[in-house]
Amino acid sequence: MTAPTSTSADAAQVDVRIEDDASPLVRLIGRTLRDYARAGHALDTLSRPAGTVAIRSHDTPQAATITFGDHGIDVSSGVPAEPDAALTVDLHARFAPTADPAGDADLAGGVLRALTPPLPGWREAARHFHDATRSLPGIPDVLIAVTEGPEGLEQAVLGEGSTQYLIAGAPETLAGVFSGADDLFAVLSTGALGIQGTLSQLSVMVGASWKVRYDV
Repeated sequence: MTAPTSTSADAAQVDVRIEDDASPLVRLIGRTLRDYARAGHALDTLSRPAGTVAIRSHDTPQAATITFGDHGIDVSSGVPAEPDAALTVDLHARFAPTADPAGDADLAGGVLRALTPPLPGWREAARHFHDATRSLPGIPDVLIAVTEGPEGLEQAVLGEGSTQYLIAGAPETLAGVFSGADDLFAVLSTGALGIQGTLSQLSVMVGASWKVRYDV
């Protein structure tokens, strides 16, 4: 295993570390745990003295381990021979379990909570997405997010310039995509989003979604 990369989570002083050259799953877990910590729930779930939890994808060979220790949390590829708990989850359904947890039920339940942080509001998530992806080559100048609110259509227009990209969907759908909880391309395939832009822009936006989702 390569040396870990350290990232400070929040005021609760929970340190979430991922290995160098981390796999997409390791990055996804690390980013999600940090989001959970920032939401203010670190002390009740993430501050544990010890324990290992294996996370396995239900439909791919991907697997990772969350290790709790005195100095924080490490996320690494692979699974040890005997983890304290094990979870099999759907990576495209916000870590929804697809089987009963194995091992320490309390530890497994705490990790499941940490892997499902509350979504931000769709406007806040759109701003974060826009700010985080500004430097990507080919990214449209203007991001337009459209949803249906209590009083009709609502939209957020972010950025200025001659090129623009529109994404429309339910508030929770937009929040999931813009926060990284959901993969843009996967959500598009379900028909839950409407888009307006060119194919080349779509390619760039999918890459932007991965940047936010995997914190790269």
